[in-house]
Amino acid sequence: MKNTFGQHLTITLYGESHGRAIGAILDGVAPGIPVDEELISHWLNLRKPHGAISTARKEADEFSIDSGVFNGYTTGTPIAIRIENRSQISKDYSELATSARPGHADYAAYCKYHGYADYRGGGHFSGRVTAALCAAGAIIISALKAKEIRIGTHIKQLGCVCDRGFENYAEDISVLENKLFPALNTQAEEAMQAEILAAKEKLDSVGGILETVVLGMPGGIGEPYFDSLESSLAHAMFSIGGIKGVEFGEGFGMAGLLGSQANDAFRVENGAIVTATNHNGGINGGISNGMPILFRCAVKPTPSIAQKQQTVDFVAKENKDLEIHGRHDPCIVHRARAVVDCLTAITLADALVGRFGTDWLSPEAGK
Repeated sequence: MKNTFGQHLTITLYGESHGRAIGAILDGVAPGIPVDEELISHWLNLRKPHGAISTARKEADEFSIDSGVFNGYTTGTPIAIRIENRSQISKDYSELATSARPGHADYAAYCKYHGYADYRGGGHFSGRVTAALCAAGAIIISALKAKEIRIGTHIKQLGCVCDRGFENYAEDISVLENKLFPALNTQAEEAMQAEILAAKEKLDSVGGILETVVLGMPGGIGEPYFDSLESSLAHAMFSIGGIKGVEFGEGFGMAGLLGSQANDAFRVENGAIVTATNHNGGINGGISNGMPILFRCAVKPTPSIAQKQQTVDFVAKENKDLEIHGRHDPCIVHRARAVVDCLTAITLADALVGRFGTDWLSPEAGK
């Protein structure tokens, strides 16, 4: 039973959707990194539900840092962050204890945990637990930014509506860092929100595609084969509930290209090695090449919908119909953006300290 990710800088998650609290433990973080609690609150706010396009469950997401930070700086010991649950309504799930909600992990969890898991609100499988990921990731995002490594994610597609692609990476990242709904084009943003409300009106849900860019990642990070930068990032992204596909650069679009079209020609510009194009998404042979890292994540429609669905009682082994009540998101794509950014930061930081040493993230490194 493993809930820890990373090799050098690790994160462990704990808690359930309707339990007393959720939390994260970051280990392997260098001492001396500034910890801005307002920035942590900011990233938690980007993940929070807002308005009619999100769930009605409103959590304050007030957090406490129980260890690993002293006088505003990391100490080098494990950082424990705890977030209390205060808005759970467990009675909504009392009739679902042995029902397999379509698209959810209920039956898979029953097979693994033999019926002992907390099923309320999806338990440990709930997207609620990702709040702890954001709280921990905010610390790492800040540390990477101090090293001139920046991360930004926008909604590339939601339902049938598409946003423009990244144009000026640095400017677009700056805009996205402060947007609750991370679309780059205003008209696309309005159409996407309308798409969510239309699905909600039909007691349904909608999915989409998130596109992420990383600026400033040095070349030479990652390992060939089993710990490639692509496999590490994909491993991390698939740890987020609802992510069902990950592609880098042109991704599956590579299948329709010739080698002469897919290859990225190398050039020297202002004394630096660059590529003329970036079809490979900043990674060759599993290792960063210094170009922007670009990848996309497919996010499935929220499985909790209010329409009547067919399912089973997996204890009685009987077919049944199911209507899900409670407070659910008609779309999680816009909220998942913050989780993708924060977990990307943790993954890249793990690879960086594996390459340069555990103190590399510290402002004192190199002095």
